Amino acid sequence: MRSSVERVLDEIEQYLGLQRAMIQAYNQGLANQTAQCIDQRRTRLLAQSERVAALGIPVKRREDAPKTYAVPTVQKKAAPKLPPASAMPFKPEPTWAMEQYEQALRIMQDMAVVMERSPEAFKSMNEEALRQHFLVQLNGQFEGKATGETFNMSGKTDILLREADRNVFIAECKFWKGPKAFKEAIDQLLRYTTWRDGKTAILIFNRGIDTTTVMNGIDAQVKEHPNFKRAVSWSHESGFRYVLRANDDAGRELFLTVLVFHVPA
Repeated sequence: MRSSVERVLDEIEQYLGLQRAMIQAYNQGLANQTAQCIDQRRTRLLAQSERVAALGIPVKRREDAPKTYAVPTVQKKAAPKLPPASAMPFKPEPTWAMEQYEQALRIMQDMAVVMERSPEAFKSMNEEALRQHFLVQLNGQFEGKATGETFNMSGKTDILLREADRNVFIAECKFWKGPKAFKEAIDQLLRYTTWRDGKTAILIFNRGIDTTTVMNGIDAQVKEHPNFKRAVSWSHESGFRYVLRANDDAGRELFLTVLVFHVPA
């Protein structure tokens, strides 16, 4: 019995000796493997940082900056859209995820139902009064961050939604006064946008004019505009979506959504 136990112990010691040699060899090469992984990671991060710098966006770096975040909303919390990792932490710039952009547009689209149900209340309203109704709805969802007649770039924009002193959404409100006036509204919106303004809208109030005429005029004017890049598929019976280039940077794109509202006459 004793001899059997000693034989098993000898075998265990033999196996441990084999494993010990393998472990020692692995540990000796671990430092080199770790250094190699770190070098590869550093190279990749530096390459990403160089690509960001090549965009020409004036990003100020600071050591204590957290990651970029997406603007939070009140009723619907969209998951933050984080940028690719960079070698150095950059100053965070608030951006809007498309889901949040769509939410703001849906809030404004619901105003069409309000107008249909209470036509008498909207018959005599001018552009400013109508804008205030849209601001009330937006502020009910975005915690009072939407303002009207706010200075931005080279003028005052009708609706401006801000987060941490940065613009995340701007919109213009206009009565339909023909194709020429609509083109001027596009030009005005483009003048007011900065390089941070990527999501915009124009709200067209139509009072007493054939809707098809208005829709055709909008689509034609945007596509003829020198800043037009492409139309975007967007299923909405009273609106369009486009991608335009910015005035100050041909490589920077911004979304423009045009919504048409029938205002009781």
